[in-house]
Amino acid sequence: MKILLDECLPIAFRHSFPGHDVHSVEWAGFKGMKNGKLLRAAEEGGYDVLLTTDQGIPHQQSSADRRISVLVLCASTNKIDDLGPLVPLATGRFPLRRVNLSRPRVDGCTSIAQEPAHRA
Repeated sequence: MKILLDECLPIAFRHSFPGHDVHSVEWAGFKGMKNGKLLRAAEEGGYDVLLTTDQGIPHQQSSADRRISVLVLCASTNKIDDLGPLVPLATGRFPLRRVNLSRPRVDGCTSIAQEPAHRA
């Protein structure tokens, strides 16, 4: 699986996905691109998945002609310690079907969030 990490994710987060080809947006030469242009460039670069914490992408972009899946990681911060628990949930979704960015679906979920701890 070829995975692209959005700018909002720490570069070192790429090491959390052994067995996958993971690059940062900066490494791929896509730094500073707006979401639509970024998704097009990622598709042209052969990426299968864009990992991001940008919860606005599903509301800003249409998936009608997209070949890339977008997985939004929802953590309390974008620090590796907070994102780490989401990795097994995210990798459990690989390989992803193309998702509908206009609205999350159960069978093509665009968001992954850790369940909050229950307090006694």
